[in-house]
Amino acid sequence: MPLSIINSFASWVLKQRIHQIELFLKYPNEVQEELLHNLLTASENTIIGKQYDFESINSYQTFAERVPIATYEELQPLIERTRQGEQNVFWETPIKWFAKSSGTTNAKSKFIPVSNEALEDCHYKGSKDLLCLYLNNNEDSELFLGKSLRLGGSSQIYENNNTFFGDLSAILIENMPIWAEFSSTPSSKTSLMSEWESKIAAIINETKNENVTSFAGVPSWMLVLMNKVLENTGKESLLDLWPNLEVYFHGGVSFSPYKEQYKNILPSKDFRYYEIYNASEGFFAIQDLNNSSDLLLMLDYGIFYEFISMDTFGTPNQKVIRLADVELNKNYAIVITTNSGLWRYLIGDTVRFTSLNPYRIRVTGRTKHHINVFGEELMVENTDQAIAKACQLTHTEVIDYTVAPIFMQDKEKGAHEWMIEFKKKPADVGLFQKVLDETLQTLNSDYEAKRHNNMTLNPLVINVARENLFYDWLKERDKLGGQHKIPRLSNQRDYLEQLKEM
Repeated sequence: MPLSIINSFASWVLKQRIHQIELFLKYPNEVQEELLHNLLTASENTIIGKQYDFESINSYQTFAERVPIATYEELQPLIERTRQGEQNVFWETPIKWFAKSSGTTNAKSKFIPVSNEALEDCHYKGSKDLLCLYLNNNEDSELFLGKSLRLGGSSQIYENNNTFFGDLSAILIENMPIWAEFSSTPSSKTSLMSEWESKIAAIINETKNENVTSFAGVPSWMLVLMNKVLENTGKESLLDLWPNLEVYFHGGVSFSPYKEQYKNILPSKDFRYYEIYNASEGFFAIQDLNNSSDLLLMLDYGIFYEFISMDTFGTPNQKVIRLADVELNKNYAIVITTNSGLWRYLIGDTVRFTSLNPYRIRVTGRTKHHINVFGEELMVENTDQAIAKACQLTHTEVIDYTVAPIFMQDKEKGAHEWMIEFKKKPADVGLFQKVLDETLQTLNSDYEAKRHNNMTLNPLVINVARENLFYDWLKERDKLGGQHKIPRLSNQRDYLEQLKEM
């Protein structure tokens, strides 16, 4: 069958989903209420369902009053029972897959349950919807005339008591439907290689002669791969090697600090970037417009959403609200109830709503990874945008960064200390520092107030990292590739001090 016919047919099939998406766009809160009811009904006879008497819950209010908000640590004993082979603990159907996640760089691993329903109705559905929305916005796309270059985690699958665990990407590849395998490169065998540096070489060898039309992966690690591709092939840009490239699907970390570097290796005004928001716990949101990085919250993936305003998060006045009650431009911690049996689970991410009709969000950071030592409430969204602006104005490029507080001592005021690794260093670090500081003040009024006349905070301090510092830090901890990253912001100095010692 000619590729053009396959391209047309695949586009037609995927776009049939648009009508279902329009349903939850029109009735978002009703769709969410029905979904919660279905999750409760499905789990009435599980151990957790009997504990909280799911059968008698007939309203959101009763659900919220009866079932507590839970962290991973609080759910871990139940998860461990399922990992040891016991079933019907928190979800009705057998769970044999667990996505191993360290959260970010913590030594303790999390094992997130992944049910068959979550695989089909959330993760794979999200992947198809990403293509559906992209194709709906780009009628002339020839995506399926070629393949998508994917860059997943660097882990194989491990077995324990007839249950299996590994990176989410490894689980998805292991269970991948035929349509996805057919349209992807490199092969599953290469994608699942554990040793990062050997894997990069194998990916380049396998993909450089393919007709790659899109690629998908975490921006920081994908940039490493793409630069290695150019180095290996001697090409000036990726379009010289893959002339039919049309889109990059990205998620995992903010794209802002890397966007200019991608434009340099993809010098085409027609090339598109589409963002997604997914995690081991689920697939949550997708960019649904060509020229906006706002993400459409997907409401029919078996995930019921609740939110906690960061103004009250972690305080005695903490208030949990459902989707219908959120407000624009406030930072919220996300709480999810899922078709993998995570009940009112605090995932650790923060978002703000940029639209309420439809519900669109931007990811702003992590509940644990912000800086609020001096009342400045600095979020990752702020620092990513400030870095991007400083790079643009000083013609520099950043590989990675992390920020920690300098605590007040005696009569000395506090400050923020940055460790930044540059790909292209600023000619004047002082100017970069000034632009960065001033941009942060324009983006965050709390930071501006603390910086006013050096009232509480002195000017920020920048350490210029040596070459490959962040890479070496991750390599030393066996965390190369995939979703691994150093937290951008921290209220403590642990990460910064470790980096300074290397």
